[in-house]
Amino acid sequence: MHDGVSDRAAGLTSFRRYTWWAVPGTTGAVLVLLVGSWIVDADLPAWARALAVAALATETTASVVLLGGRLAQGPGDDERPELPSAGWLSAAATATVVLAVLPLAWRNYGLWAVAPAVTVAIGATYLRAGTRRWLIGGATVLAVVPGGAVSLAQGDGELAYAALFPAGLVAFTVWMVLGPLWAWDVAGRLDRARRLEAELAVKDERLRFAADLHDIQGHHLQVIALKSELAARLAEVDPARAAAEMREVRRLSADALRDTRAVVHGYRRTTLDDEIAGAVRVLAAADIDARMVLDPTAARTDLADSARHLLGLVMRESITNVLRHSHARHAEVDYRVTGSLARLRVSNDGADAHPAGAAGTGLTGLGERLRAAGGELTWARDGDRFVLVASLPTASTTSSASTTPSALPESGATR
Repeated sequence: MHDGVSDRAAGLTSFRRYTWWAVPGTTGAVLVLLVGSWIVDADLPAWARALAVAALATETTASVVLLGGRLAQGPGDDERPELPSAGWLSAAATATVVLAVLPLAWRNYGLWAVAPAVTVAIGATYLRAGTRRWLIGGATVLAVVPGGAVSLAQGDGELAYAALFPAGLVAFTVWMVLGPLWAWDVAGRLDRARRLEAELAVKDERLRFAADLHDIQGHHLQVIALKSELAARLAEVDPARAAAEMREVRRLSADALRDTRAVVHGYRRTTLDDEIAGAVRVLAAADIDARMVLDPTAARTDLADSARHLLGLVMRESITNVLRHSHARHAEVDYRVTGSLARLRVSNDGADAHPAGAAGTGLTGLGERLRAAGGELTWARDGDRFVLVASLPTASTTSSASTTPSALPESGATR
């Protein structure tokens, strides 16, 4: 079954109508015109004429029904078509025999193969490609025999015509019937590919939104929790500093709200410079001795905005992990440009041996995004020390992979 609205949008409704008239409609019309004119004009006895009329009506009806049933299965179903009704197949086969024997008995070598050719073409539409080729090839070869045998027996000198014309007629009829159906099936596969592409685009956008939301909420909420805890401890011993920390919490909450709105509207971009500056304040608030080593040439390096965005995400994720998965007293951020690579290294002590929820995918997802941009993200634990290194080409023209994640980060732990 196919969605009618989607079919109309893709133009399949008009194409279905055209294909119906081009295949079942034309097939029925050709049978009626060719065989019907012979029945009317030929010098046939009454019994033969009545039998031929009944067979023609049966063959025409069965052809239209069987071909219409094949079209009703929908485009793109040629690989595994459903078999037709045995009753209609039997009716078509019986009528075919009558419409082949009668013209052949009156030595009409050009007409006797019309009904068999139509029946073979109809049968071929319901078969898979391999079986279909055997049927068409066998029918084409066998079509040489009846007319040729009758011509030899009669000695009328029309052996070549009687043998070769029916074979050519079978091949031509099969081609004319299968051609439009092949186009119909190709159109169906293309339409399915179009729908799948649209679904994937929606899923990719959801993943991008989820990743950006994770980056914002995970970082901001972790810092808000840290500062709120600090303010609670200072409330009695240093009310002024506690109030300052709560003002900072209010500012962070406003920033989180603003960034969330920006994600919804699709224009938020994280930059490395902003994240490094924010990391200094956050680590200091957590009483972590932070050492920043920034290469002066790195600021003058022509680094693509998408690369700065990716490195900013790495910086934010690493600082969030320092706060969440360690009891760090010292941390170091080293950013420099070496050759054609921009390299960001973040390390800290006090790493938890078995951090809760360590199966998260934050770093894994970022690693996939950096690899898609031509870079690399690695991390390792040595004792209680955790080291994360990210690198990107300075001339990177990072593609949409920088904004579309390959994996959905979890809302929990990410290391």
